[in-house]
Amino acid sequence: MLVSNDLFKKSSKTQKIRCEICANYCKIADGNVGICRQHKNINGELFDESYGIVSSLSPDPVEKKPLNQFLPGTFTYSIGGFGCNMTCLHCQNYMISQEYDKNSRGIKITPEAIVENALNYNCKSIAWTYNEPTIHLPFSKKTSLLARQKNLKVIYVSNGYYSDKSIEEVLTFVDAFNIDLKSMSSDFYKKVCGADLDVVLDNLRRIYLEGKHLEITNLIINDYNDSIDEITQLCDFVVGELGPEVPLHFSRAFPYYKMNDISPTRPEILYKAKEIAQEKGIKNVYLGNI
Repeated sequence: MLVSNDLFKKSSKTQKIRCEICANYCKIADGNVGICRQHKNINGELFDESYGIVSSLSPDPVEKKPLNQFLPGTFTYSIGGFGCNMTCLHCQNYMISQEYDKNSRGIKITPEAIVENALNYNCKSIAWTYNEPTIHLPFSKKTSLLARQKNLKVIYVSNGYYSDKSIEEVLTFVDAFNIDLKSMSSDFYKKVCGADLDVVLDNLRRIYLEGKHLEITNLIINDYNDSIDEITQLCDFVVGELGPEVPLHFSRAFPYYKMNDISPTRPEILYKAKEIAQEKGIKNVYLGNI
């Protein structure tokens, strides 16, 4: 499907398109795709080649997202896609975000069918999850607007790597976010995720200021982002620039994808992280994968 003209710019000099769906701002030559491998330049127009193609559909407890303070005790209809705008070495869903064949594994479905399924399962919301939803912005937006007409809330489980234009659009139809704040180190984001920390922090501030429901997840990895100083810095950011009422989830990491050499996160550092967060005044702190 052709992506909205507002989300890309053409260059008459280089024959490239500048995609503005995420903060990578990929410059895509004719016949090529961007970092997420979902958007293709076809004769000077940007197309979403995954429109209407998903990797998974499932009703889940909303706490599994994890969202512990948004419609607790209800089910959400989870929709996963393919691809990602980050290249995290420790990706827990790399089979759909980094290494995949959407042509053989993809499920074709319409926005109307997704909403109907959610209602049939008595879900109170739909959740764009498992991979980064922003890269499927045209599809998620159309589906989400239909869902809201049926009194379903909309959830984004996301890495927060939005462009200036996409955050504007996403905020018009998403009710709740769980953002994966992977580290407070710019070096970590650059080397491990191929991204810019400042973009994520700016978008977290924007989501909070817009009054959207926000929860944050931090996956703690031994010897990468597990120092007391970094955990303290993350908690200070939540309290100082967002608010102590924002729920914070610390999650345990396991050897996976291109980080098979790590050991499972030490339980004691998770308990210490929770203690630090509570001492800083964060009201709702949760531990995951433990």
